Amino acid sequence: MADKPVEDGKSANGFEKIVLASGCFWCTEAIFKRVEGVKSVIPGYSGGHVKNPTYNEVCTGDTGHAEVIQLEFDPKVISLEKILEIFWYTHDPTTLNRQGNDVGTQYRSAVFYNSKQQQEIVSKVKERISTSGYYSKPIVTEILPFSNFYPAEEYHVDYYDNNRSVPYCSYVIDPKVQKLLKKFPEDLKKQYIHS
Repeated sequence: MADKPVEDGKSANGFEKIVLASGCFWCTEAIFKRVEGVKSVIPGYSGGHVKNPTYNEVCTGDTGHAEVIQLEFDPKVISLEKILEIFWYTHDPTTLNRQGNDVGTQYRSAVFYNSKQQQEIVSKVKERISTSGYYSKPIVTEILPFSNFYPAEEYHVDYYDNNRSVPYCSYVIDPKVQKLLKKFPEDLKKQYIHS
């Protein structure tokens, strides 16, 4: 089911939503569910032209969708700027349509914003990180208006936490989670501080 954007990116309870693509959504979900102030993280598909795509369809690269997470957060607890810093520092935004061995347009780096204000913040943070010297190559992250979001199949939800012994989790996701724990310890939910 497609999720309509809220007019200004805020829901009735004052929480904000933004959709982030940074490679495999198993990785992105595992990172952001550990961040204080994040209320929900839903893996899914965004930015394509096929309604209600399946995982297998998205994997072909023919639907135009990226693997994403729809993130809802409390801006009184964590700012969009901090969310974006975590996003850009926990994946490689300099590789076009790939993250490590995951290759294809479904693994592209992208931010789908819900409002003009979000767009401005995303552009500002991207510029700041681009000129910081942290990455030696240009950031290729797309900044696009939100158009659609389709939740992924149930077995993708909490994939990392439910499948820690799977080689993909230990070799690909673990290092990204460890990067979060080391670089952003002050932004972790208490239950994840020592995980």
